[in-house]
Amino acid sequence: MEKKTALLIMAAGIGSRFGGGIKQLTSIDADHHLIIDYSIHDAIEAGFNKIIFVIRHDIDQEFREAIGNRIEAVCAEHGVEVAYAYQSMTDIPDGAQVPKGRKKPWGTGQAVLAARDLIDTPFMVINADDYYGKKAFHNLHSFLVEEHKDSELCMAGFILGNTLSENGEVTRGICQMENGYLTDVCETKHIVKTADGAEAEERRIDPASTVSMNMWGLPADFVGVLKRGFQEFFDNTVSSDPMGAEYLLPIYINELLHGGQVSVRVIDTDDKWFGVTYKEDRDSVVSEFGKLISSGVYAENLYSDLK
Repeated sequence: MEKKTALLIMAAGIGSRFGGGIKQLTSIDADHHLIIDYSIHDAIEAGFNKIIFVIRHDIDQEFREAIGNRIEAVCAEHGVEVAYAYQSMTDIPDGAQVPKGRKKPWGTGQAVLAARDLIDTPFMVINADDYYGKKAFHNLHSFLVEEHKDSELCMAGFILGNTLSENGEVTRGICQMENGYLTDVCETKHIVKTADGAEAEERRIDPASTVSMNMWGLPADFVGVLKRGFQEFFDNTVSSDPMGAEYLLPIYINELLHGGQVSVRVIDTDDKWFGVTYKEDRDSVVSEFGKLISSGVYAENLYSDLK
């Protein structure tokens, strides 16, 4: 019997760059499916047994009405469990305090940690508003069901040029690698598409660079590592930037990597990423999904092709 695996979908983002509303709940095809639908389709097809949504309490009802209830029915047909975790500003280490006036969420590391009581298998982490492509789901799932040491992680490596928005700047984790393993990931902000590639703050960036899109494959025990890291974050970082410090998953993994505590296999994919970072992205995303459906990558009736 194949090892059980979970997909954790980070959907608690406030969508500030989206110009209001909850960008994760934007429909992108004629049947009002969301980007999350396609990720869940690909996850079920790849063999994941459990879907964990990380959301906020204040979007709970809207989220369930837009996708949760429907996805629960789809997953039940395929023997896939659905669970919810809630990211909260007050979910912090024992003895710690939320700085007075703090409004910014604690970041993606804490988002994963919010699901700590639901994770007991190897798991994959993705963003709700990103489309990753089928290949990455299949390849990362294959890694997760293999036997590994608890210190062995994996990451989907995308080609930078396949991940840029036509409508504004993006942040990407630009990766350095050796023999297929990550040696460094540098969170790079303000990356914009140019006529001959990409640049960030007038510095040219090779569009063929490998980047992280926050798609990670992690062992179940990594939750404990994240918990210890969150305590260290409060002990060492929050006091110096109480309003803005964030516990970010790629930055923490990079710290572990440089400390020799983990290895990260980079699983390359040449699939084209797309997502709704800006409202103006929606039309192009709808067009891209239309092409995937017309070319037979997905059935017109999504989920109908799942065994």
